[in-house]
Amino acid sequence: MCAIAQWPVPVSQKDLRKWLGLANYLHKYSANYAEMARPLTNLLKKDAVWSWTSEAQQAFEAIKSSLQSAPILALPDEERPFSVVCDASDFAIGCALLQVDAEGRERVVSFQSRQLKAAEKNYPVHDKELLAMKYALVKFRVHLLGQKPFVIYTDHASLRTATSSPHLSQRMARWLSFFAEYNFTVEYKPGKQNVVADALSRRPDYELAHLAYLESPLYELIREAYAADDDLAGIVEALSAPNKAVELTARQRSRLHRYSAVEGLLYYQVDGGDEPRIVVPNDEDLRHRVLYEAHDTPLSGHLGREKTYTSVARNFWWAHMYKWVRKYVQKCEMCQRVKPAPSASAPLISLPVPVPGTAGAL
Repeated sequence: MCAIAQWPVPVSQKDLRKWLGLANYLHKYSANYAEMARPLTNLLKKDAVWSWTSEAQQAFEAIKSSLQSAPILALPDEERPFSVVCDASDFAIGCALLQVDAEGRERVVSFQSRQLKAAEKNYPVHDKELLAMKYALVKFRVHLLGQKPFVIYTDHASLRTATSSPHLSQRMARWLSFFAEYNFTVEYKPGKQNVVADALSRRPDYELAHLAYLESPLYELIREAYAADDDLAGIVEALSAPNKAVELTARQRSRLHRYSAVEGLLYYQVDGGDEPRIVVPNDEDLRHRVLYEAHDTPLSGHLGREKTYTSVARNFWWAHMYKWVRKYVQKCEMCQRVKPAPSASAPLISLPVPVPGTAGAL
């Protein structure tokens, strides 16, 4: 709801049309909406001269206040099905959680939107739309995770078959395991009908107000371990002080463009289209701690080699990581005791050929 409440004052008819498009979609939940909006709609008339008066400002604030009042956001009813709308623009993604109430009206349960990070702005349109879908599932996880099916509406028709495509990017392959946790279908809704998510993703002033990172003791251990890794310590120093780059080895300099540092954590990207992942230093105990959290904890469920690797590779990176995962899963005591051993096929044997004319010869 903050995305709507903090919408900037329109400075042109184009900006006003964008905001009124969102407000008009939600007008059925606002009392006296038409009267409140009249000073604004007058500015959109064919021969109107653009002049943002105090009356227009009062109407703008009144509508925003009305949209934030109790009738606009409904309490979720876990017994009724949910639906999600999501959309992406060149600089932001937006989504909304919806539910049909007892009277058959589509009610908004929650709005969410955020600005795209620098690397995400380079994603192709298809991947940005998928990112918006992933963002919606994360934000509304508490309502959507489980066996009940729900629908995701998008204005990108190709997303209906995206998860079953045989040609997947490295990024999409990592996202597939995440999507598999949810029971949903994707339906196409053109942008003109997908008003809420489309508007939230296209705010003209979208600025990053706050970027929050998940904190855990593991991340603090990773920060501290960089100093003991000769290779990474030099890279961290070069990123904080570019003049130190000349002191790096030729091999380090050739890889420097793939690294970035944020709040003491080192991130690695294979290429420009890859999501940055946290670099885990060359510390055996620390790497085993990462693998433990991805494989052994109650939420991890002792998954197999491929799924464990996908879980780790979603957020972390180090050289030869797949080999580490394979050995770790093979040596897992719980998996050895509980999971069945692979059964070998019975060998082929030759059978005697019956004499022609006897029973069973044909």
